[in-house]
Amino acid sequence: MVHNGIEYGDMQLIAEAYDLLKRALHLEANELSQVFENWNKGVLSSYLIEITAQIFKVRDTLTGKPLVEMILDEAAQKGTGKWTSQDAFDIGVPIPTINAAVEARLLSAIRAERVAAAPILSGPTFRLDKKRDWMIEAIGKALYASKICSYAQGMAMLRVASQSYDYGLNLSEIARIWRGGCIIRAQFLNDVRQVFQEQPDLPNLMLAPFFRQALFDAQDAWRKVIRTAVAIGIPLPAMSASLAYYDAYRSERLPANLTQAQRDYFGAHTYQRIDQPGIFHTEWQSK
Repeated sequence: MVHNGIEYGDMQLIAEAYDLLKRALHLEANELSQVFENWNKGVLSSYLIEITAQIFKVRDTLTGKPLVEMILDEAAQKGTGKWTSQDAFDIGVPIPTINAAVEARLLSAIRAERVAAAPILSGPTFRLDKKRDWMIEAIGKALYASKICSYAQGMAMLRVASQSYDYGLNLSEIARIWRGGCIIRAQFLNDVRQVFQEQPDLPNLMLAPFFRQALFDAQDAWRKVIRTAVAIGIPLPAMSASLAYYDAYRSERLPANLTQAQRDYFGAHTYQRIDQPGIFHTEWQSK
């Protein structure tokens, strides 16, 4: 199930990269195929990147246009992504990239509403600079960084589930099995396997020196891609969720203190303090 959840994340991240390349940079099918073929020669090498490059080469026999452009933009699902999200909530593990991928499919399914909204809801007038070579490379880096975060979420979920349910999972062995013939098989999984061989109790994949450096190296491009997409009105739900996950995970302090204060104000749910142990409640209206 978690494999399929990661697969949802992978597919959505690739779709978002395609959307940017197509709508922001106006790449044609043959150019898109070449970009993905180039990506498949590097750190993004995987089954899904490989077949994506092939998809862009296929022409529709009825119209002569790229077949992918003739396919209705409504993504179906059989439930494994949704189950991954549900189970992650049950054990208290954040998997925002996978959740965003599930929600993206739900959004795609309300196509009639989107078509009706398109001429009504306005977007930005900003247009991308014609100098686009930097962005193709940057999108590849953003895709790789987001992929790391997605796998980090999935592996963290497996680790916590193993502890919660006494599964005794070997994350290194799971990465080896996935490397062998699954939909998410990728060169990337060799690195995941090695990390968990060396550090089987690692709480999060992002903390491993190899992936920590990879995220650092991609960070500027990752942020620039997302800023650009926001400026021109192209949605990147999974990439944005991945970056938010990274930024939240590296934040020593999050604004949950205010959330706890609000909960205590309206529901007397209590809170803990940073300077002394115990459980506290405040009569906020009397202060």
